[in-house]
Amino acid sequence: MPLNSVCLMDLATLIGIVGAFGIVAAAIVMGGSFNQFVDIPSVLIVFGGGLAATLIRFQLNDIATAFITGFKVAFAGKGPSPRDLIEEITNLGEIVRKSGPLGLENVDISDPTLAKGVQYIADGYELDFIKDSMERERDLNLTRLSEGKRVMKALGDSAPAFGMIGTLVGLVQMLANMDDPSAIGPSMAIALLTTLYGALISNVVCLPLVDKLDAKFDSDELSQTLIIDGVLQIRESKSPALIKEMLIAYLPEKARAEFAEAA
Repeated sequence: MPLNSVCLMDLATLIGIVGAFGIVAAAIVMGGSFNQFVDIPSVLIVFGGGLAATLIRFQLNDIATAFITGFKVAFAGKGPSPRDLIEEITNLGEIVRKSGPLGLENVDISDPTLAKGVQYIADGYELDFIKDSMERERDLNLTRLSEGKRVMKALGDSAPAFGMIGTLVGLVQMLANMDDPSAIGPSMAIALLTTLYGALISNVVCLPLVDKLDAKFDSDELSQTLIIDGVLQIRESKSPALIKEMLIAYLPEKARAEFAEAA
């Protein structure tokens, strides 16, 4: 089957994060010492405060799951496209038509959800069981993505807020120690660096991950629903041509025309 296996790590995310922090670090080094921009109290206010505020909103295990899901999505490559899935499902329909469900036993499948559905068919499970099981797994996967998005959004909102809180803390400390010139510098560092840290965490890590999770949600919802429909059609022994015709409806109109021309 002319399909690639699951893609490797998404280099765009890695390049983007490293590039953003690298550009900021380079600008800092070009203008002075990097140590001037490292302040432990500022780190505690932004990182600790943002995480604490997020903990208040969610359960601890939800946050752990959200971080795992978020970074897995961020650094994972894309799976097969809907067009590739349609081709693969059509080929699987051909195999079942010629060799029966047992012909699927040794077929290499590019997508784990499709592989599970094909295994259900090969094992002879009933149509209703396959439908319920795969739809339940799809819904649970989408729920995890949605929860991960909510947690990352909360952290992305909290980091700049605590950056502002740190700024106020630094200003209060500075104004309270105006008679002590040695205390003004550290207080001013807290006031400014907390805003910098909060902006970097929010705009380089959290909010981009929210967009990644949002795109992954839409992509998974489409591809997994397509797979479920395709598996059910194969289980009912529908003809490969009919399966392909039904699944083409999942493609955008322009892609349908290109698909038809290629066929």
